[in-house]
Amino acid sequence: MLIKIINAVLAVLGGVGGAILIFFVLNKLAEVLPGKWEDRVKPYLFLLPAFLAIALYLVYPTVQTVLYSFANSTSTAFVGFSNYGDLLTSKDFQSTLFNTLLWIIVVPTGTIVLGLLIATLADRLRPRGEKTAKTLIFLPMAIGAVGAGAIWRFVYASNPPGQKQIGLLNGVVTGFGGDPVNWLQLSTGRVNSFLLMVMLLWAQAGFAMVLLSAAIKGVPTETLEAARLDGAGEGSIFFRIVVPQIRTTLITVFITVLIGVLKTFDIVYVMTNGLYNTNVVAVDFYNQLFTNQNAGYAAAIVVMLMVVIIPVMAYQIRQFRAEEAAR
Repeated sequence: MLIKIINAVLAVLGGVGGAILIFFVLNKLAEVLPGKWEDRVKPYLFLLPAFLAIALYLVYPTVQTVLYSFANSTSTAFVGFSNYGDLLTSKDFQSTLFNTLLWIIVVPTGTIVLGLLIATLADRLRPRGEKTAKTLIFLPMAIGAVGAGAIWRFVYASNPPGQKQIGLLNGVVTGFGGDPVNWLQLSTGRVNSFLLMVMLLWAQAGFAMVLLSAAIKGVPTETLEAARLDGAGEGSIFFRIVVPQIRTTLITVFITVLIGVLKTFDIVYVMTNGLYNTNVVAVDFYNQLFTNQNAGYAAAIVVMLMVVIIPVMAYQIRQFRAEEAAR
């Protein structure tokens, strides 16, 4: 334990000290330059470490992954578009894509609806009650996906009939005289996938609530009072006045959750490892690379995922810029 602490302290000191040393040397190099060249060159020298890090840890791996996606399982020979063709015609991968599409549709939409509902109701409480409620709802954000999986296993746990049920759902089912259900293997109608989505909704609802609550509080009270004086009901005020004015925040939350959903791995891997029709793209990539030892398929999956994510991120950046310009 002591060795681990010492290693951690040395890592922190080495990282911080190394960064200070790099910028000290770069600053000295800039000071050597004559006249105005120092001021012209210094900003680029200070940006150089960041650019090198991006090139080394982002650009190079991306290019290498794209190249590997056209290679065989051992990345020793090019096979053209064979990996993409085999994946897209595979029934298992088609099922994975369909399941991922369900996650994309259900989780971000459900997060927005839950976040709006909780934010609206919590804002009607007294200050102390509002703080307590929001704190409790936000707490799952502090729990890692593996920890969340351990918690929800006790919700979905199933024992054979006749034995004591420790799972919450099966406790309710057997309490009303029903037979226990193995929820995580209930692939009919992809019920088990929707049950896994509930876990992510539970974790992300607090995030959406915080941002949407702040946006709702930012709606001018004069606008709301004017609408009430004109005879508008609370429902009309909410959907015709509040929602349009928090549209940018709604889009930001939706896209942020959507990007997280596209990268969902931990929950599915810990709970089912993608079995019983619960597989998603990120888990399929992991299994192709580390279980099946097929680097070509794995790289092709990553490239397809990247192609989907890039337009979403570009749209999000445009929204951020539009929001900044409006301010």
